[in-house]
Amino acid sequence: MCGIAGFSGAPAAPETARATLERMIHTLHHRGPDGYGFHVGDGVGLAHARLSIIDLATGQQPIHNERRTVWTVFNGEIFNYVELRQQLECQGHRFYTQSDTEVIVHLYEQHGDDFVSHLNGQFAIALWDAERRRLLLARDRTGIRPLFHTRAHGRLWFGSEIKALLTVLPQRATLDPTGLAQTLNYWGPVDPATVFEGIHSLPPGHVLTVDDGGRETLRRYWDWRFPAAADQTMASARRMFGSEEQAAAELRELLIDAVRLRLRADVPVGAYLSGGLDSSGIVALIRRFTDTPVRTFSVAFADSEFDESAEQAAMVRHLATEHTTMHCSRRDIGMAFPQLIRHTETPILRTAAAPLMLLSARVRAEGYKVVLTGEGADEVFGGYDIFKEAKVRRFWARQPKSRFRPRLLGRLYGYLENSPVGNAAFAQAFFGKGMEHIDRPIFAHAPRWATSQHALRFLSADMRASIGDWQPLDGYEQRLPASIMSWHPLARDQYVEAKSLLAAYLLPAQGDRVAMANSIEGRFPYLDHRLIEFANRLPPSWKIRGLTEKYLLRRALDGLLPPDILHRTKQPYRAPDQSSFFFDGKPLDYVADLMSSERIRAAGYFDADATGRLFDKCRRGRAIGFADNQAFVGILSTMLLDETFLRRSSRDPHRDLCSA
Repeated sequence: MCGIAGFSGAPAAPETARATLERMIHTLHHRGPDGYGFHVGDGVGLAHARLSIIDLATGQQPIHNERRTVWTVFNGEIFNYVELRQQLECQGHRFYTQSDTEVIVHLYEQHGDDFVSHLNGQFAIALWDAERRRLLLARDRTGIRPLFHTRAHGRLWFGSEIKALLTVLPQRATLDPTGLAQTLNYWGPVDPATVFEGIHSLPPGHVLTVDDGGRETLRRYWDWRFPAAADQTMASARRMFGSEEQAAAELRELLIDAVRLRLRADVPVGAYLSGGLDSSGIVALIRRFTDTPVRTFSVAFADSEFDESAEQAAMVRHLATEHTTMHCSRRDIGMAFPQLIRHTETPILRTAAAPLMLLSARVRAEGYKVVLTGEGADEVFGGYDIFKEAKVRRFWARQPKSRFRPRLLGRLYGYLENSPVGNAAFAQAFFGKGMEHIDRPIFAHAPRWATSQHALRFLSADMRASIGDWQPLDGYEQRLPASIMSWHPLARDQYVEAKSLLAAYLLPAQGDRVAMANSIEGRFPYLDHRLIEFANRLPPSWKIRGLTEKYLLRRALDGLLPPDILHRTKQPYRAPDQSSFFFDGKPLDYVADLMSSERIRAAGYFDADATGRLFDKCRRGRAIGFADNQAFVGILSTMLLDETFLRRSSRDPHRDLCSA
């Protein structure tokens, strides 16, 4: 796991190019504290910050082919590199390292741009073909590793994080109104947008090529695809998988192999253990089917609404792991939040990423560089309440006057202290909204986005004018596949969830950024593309049986976990939100400063009067609903972003080396 940065295009003197690359890559030291590497050629510069995990002795990047005509730097891991290397050696390729990186240049020689289809991994790749004077950027299928790019001064610039671009392109330190509005509504900007004007994210599952004339070609090589609903019948499932028992056995084998591949490392490997089905399943598979020793880590909270330490302790006893629990307080979250935003480089609507950043620091202090996590299982196997909620709402819509059908919502969200189903009348009114969207692919997400849209009401008049007549639901649907309405409703819900929450928020904000803040590599077995493709072919009733989520996954893990864990209802990982910033009615000092009327007006993103009323509501402990919590955290994180990247740049402008 590493950080990468570079450029292609207008030539520069070697010493100038090297100095520029050094400035860019030094901002990513946290991603790769074990050394730097550089390649400067005619019209190209590649830089790498290394976190040594595989081939500690000879795996330094950039890596080249035999003739030194193909060069690469990459961030991530190629988990099937052992098998790929054997194939490539049989085809005549010669290797000079033992690293997973080297298979990239030889695969490119063998397969051209299609080399990415052969990779099982999590990666952001920059590859330079010197003979064709051509830069190729590639990102893994689900968006585990980030990659950003922009154009300036006749060059395309790229980096693992936006700060690498801003250090040489300070003029890019401007927030984009549409990107901000998308983030406040969908929880993250919609690819390729970011919240910075002119800076783009390479979408997951895509390859971007830039030729000698500067022409760009963007190609999708993978996506979450589902069969037509007519092909997901039980008869089709029996023809494809056999019985449920056979499908569960096949799933278990896929899980075992996905875990086995992600244990490949020349350093010790740990795992996060939340006490839920997903992470417990990963650790159980390691213990039962490999000989890899594993250390487990978890977060505990004083507030019982968020705490899962009892379940974590039960799993530690069951699996007999050496375990570390990090206790996190509300004050810990509030004090860590500025550092979190410096690493996420985007506003966020929840504080849940902060404890994970603190946990990664503890993991690093214990001497580990790699952890496996259970992220992705809910998106792949239908685990979230939003999927069950949509199922009930569709059932309800068939008889909208029914009093019985909406009562099924009472079986959801039992883990919430202020649950939207706690009051039957309120639940019926809340979840009854958006029924007019039942035939649209965004149906499941309309209630959630209606809640987060509350934050848009705090935008200043200038910001609202800048985003114009943008409509969140229509705007998102325009980016969805043309075939999506032929899919089963659950498949539609899963696709939107995978794109809007997983790729845009969970993997960056709660995955890559918080782990790499402390030089920790997270690995995600449930996001092995073979598992996703397998699960996408399953009939919906094998994912959600009645209102039991992840049905087939539970069958695949049967016998590995205690019954209480195996059958435990999904409880999403959460943390205290706005209450982490106020104590005895007083805000933390930096919160009082950034949320003051003067600072809000000076920044210009939000209406100072409306924001002041929200601030006072939070200060008095009266903001208990999701809408107010998300709005407050979104506004505060935007102001931190402004302070960290925009105001700092204006106070201490960097000399623009790009024009040298």
